[in-house]
Amino acid sequence: MKDQLLAKVADGTASVAVVGLGYVGLPLVQHFVASGHKVLGLDVDAARVATLKEGRGYLKDLSMDWVAGAVRTGAFSPSTGFGGAAGADAVIICVPTPLSEHREPDLSHVRFAAERIAETLHRGQLVVLESTTYPGTTEEVILPMLTAGGLKVGEDFFLAFSPEREDPGNKTFSVGSIPKVVGGVTPACTEAACALYARVCARVVPVSRPGVAELCKLLENIFRGVNIALVNELKMLCDRMGLDVWEVIDAAATKPFGFMPFYPGPGLGGHCIPIDPFYLTWKAREYGFTTRFIELSGEINTRMPEYVVTRVMDALNDRGRALRGARVLLLGVAYKADVEDLRESPALDLMRLLRDKGAEVRYSDPHVPRFEHHGMSMEGVPLSAEELAASDCVLIATAHTAYDAAFIVENAALVVDTRNMTKHVTAHRDRIVHA
Repeated sequence: MKDQLLAKVADGTASVAVVGLGYVGLPLVQHFVASGHKVLGLDVDAARVATLKEGRGYLKDLSMDWVAGAVRTGAFSPSTGFGGAAGADAVIICVPTPLSEHREPDLSHVRFAAERIAETLHRGQLVVLESTTYPGTTEEVILPMLTAGGLKVGEDFFLAFSPEREDPGNKTFSVGSIPKVVGGVTPACTEAACALYARVCARVVPVSRPGVAELCKLLENIFRGVNIALVNELKMLCDRMGLDVWEVIDAAATKPFGFMPFYPGPGLGGHCIPIDPFYLTWKAREYGFTTRFIELSGEINTRMPEYVVTRVMDALNDRGRALRGARVLLLGVAYKADVEDLRESPALDLMRLLRDKGAEVRYSDPHVPRFEHHGMSMEGVPLSAEELAASDCVLIATAHTAYDAAFIVENAALVVDTRNMTKHVTAHRDRIVHA
């Protein structure tokens, strides 16, 4: 079975089904189509599928020019029907893995996808999970579902985990240039998955088992989360000491070894860094282990929006203005610069906290003209001199490159900058407060 699959992968005739057509799945589809494979794209969102069938895309920070041609030639077939996966040689799961309301792993999307795949699983088929999750998911959750019908892993079918490493908005790295870590349930599973990803990735990194690949992804994001928490804590200390944390970090970064710069902000956003640590801390409890260091960093990062609002209150108070009734213009609601992604954006927490304290909040974001998110609905306003002048405080939450920092400071009475976007502005420095 393995040799037959490897032969089809090698000559480009292996068909691929990608489950989940978001920031992870859609770029993967693009690369497999470009390498000559026929790809079935599966998603439960009918609106997404309809848009793709019309030859259009919906991820603004990614090039969607390829969609129309791929759909027209039949190289890419978007669908909401999972039955089509029965004919695929490889099925790759790229669905969300959020947290429950109790901050515990929610694998409902993964389980749903695995259930549908199990219904049509056939001999010689490869299944790969890419969704970020805790170590053990592939072997403890997915494997029993796929073997329930009697097929044997490593002989009749192949199962592996390969963590996604997408970075929305990053123009330097893509699926093809980022090394792909692959851990199969058996050596044959690893070999099959590595062969498939070698079709679209410049470098494939095999590891001994799925758990290594699963924890690898968590480590990557926990590393960032912990270091961001460190500089966020130093930021709060520097504010008390009257020091510029950004200058401190830039000075430390001149050391050519033993230091890697991380930067503070109003909190953590995106689907990975704010969520992934909780997957590991939850799993660690199964082994009677408390990940105190990781949990502490999560607490620090989670509290940052509250700290920023306190800085806004203090800055307004220094100018004889209360936050209640003040007009605050928030710049940027996306979680990072130059994307439209609102997932876990700290800007949304800032909005809620400011409103709860009686502020009149407006926002401007060139990438998000309007949004509806978890019961909050707003439309943005143009970033004009008049809007800036009419605001008691301009709060920079996301440093989009489209923003003109000098223009903002020139026209605003008070700018609270959480991203050091105003670093190079020389005029009216007395109007700028860092938070």
